[in-house]
Amino acid sequence: MDPDNGVSTLEPATSGGTKSLRSSALSHRWGTAFLLTPPLLWFFVLYVSSLVLMLITAFWSLNGFTGNVTHQLTGANFHQIASGSYPAIIGRTVLLAALVTVTDAIIAFPFAYVMARVATQRAQRLLLVAVLLPLWASYLAKIYAWISILERGGALNWTFQHLGLPSPNLGFTNGAMWLTFSYIWLPYMIVPLFGALERIPGSLLDASSDLGASSWWTFRHVIVPLALPGLVAGSIFTFSLTLGDYVTPLLVGGANSTLIGNAIYQNLLDGGNLPLAAALSTVPIAIMVAYLLVAKRFGAFESL
Repeated sequence: MDPDNGVSTLEPATSGGTKSLRSSALSHRWGTAFLLTPPLLWFFVLYVSSLVLMLITAFWSLNGFTGNVTHQLTGANFHQIASGSYPAIIGRTVLLAALVTVTDAIIAFPFAYVMARVATQRAQRLLLVAVLLPLWASYLAKIYAWISILERGGALNWTFQHLGLPSPNLGFTNGAMWLTFSYIWLPYMIVPLFGALERIPGSLLDASSDLGASSWWTFRHVIVPLALPGLVAGSIFTFSLTLGDYVTPLLVGGANSTLIGNAIYQNLLDGGNLPLAAALSTVPIAIMVAYLLVAKRFGAFESL
């Protein structure tokens, strides 16, 4: 307040500060827009547009006489998918993806719990390296390693024979695919679970113990609900990666081990039926959209 004329001297300064804040906020928005524009363009032009084109292609058809693609919209491809051998292939794929997910969850939970709640910091780092180390190896090298283990003359049959047990002969079967997938995707389940279990406050476990709860009650009613987002987040990886894989079934699976990915590959490259391959590609997308909507309700994206 100016003592001579009673006019406030703070108003111009306040007005100038407001303008400065507005200018800074505007500059920050323009900077953010500048940084996000290239990746957003990449995402929409190369990813979203390719999915839209694939969806359009799924409604085209293949001329049986000339072998050329007919650019007329039809639902014949989806009708073909709903009949014949394709429902069995889709069911086999979803069942295998679910089995792999459950198997990895059962194996990963105690391992992640020890890492997060029991191990010392040094042991925790060593265990984390042990979990991530297989990811550095070649995907094909791991598959061929499992082929050498599971085939008739492999290490598994040799071990059973020397123990006086009948040979399991799992090579080139659906069981071989299940074991191989479970091993390959296991780190993708352990890491989100480890993060979720590590964030559980120790005070909650102490409070449960102080109130007389047993270890099993604490596990069921405290640990599992709080770790559920990490468990569902890990299942997104194991389920989706199994759902779309075609290399492992091709190399490890047997004659009746065709999955959705193999059917897409056969129609695209062997059969040359691009519209039918595109229509088949929409099936795992639709399955994963439904799966992600369910996972969102369990707070899975908080642990990604």
